[in-house]
Amino acid sequence: MSVSFEGDLGDAVRDAARRAGVGLSAWLAGAAAVKLRADALAEFLDSWETANPALTPEELARAERELGLYADQSAA
Repeated sequence: MSVSFEGDLGDAVRDAARRAGVGLSAWLAGAAAVKLRADALAEFLDSWETANPALTPEELARAERELGLYADQSAA
């Protein structure tokens, strides 16, 4: 497999791998795995919301707290 990036993006990816202390291939594989999981979750949530009522703001806030995700850092 071969991949190419625009100059600045390629530099940033190489720097990120270096900072993480892993090789470029390992860093890219990790980034791809994260993206694939995020896409699968988005697809699942889309299908779940089609078959179920929409999540309330309170439910979303609870999920963010439980997952350690905070859109508003002042709430943390």
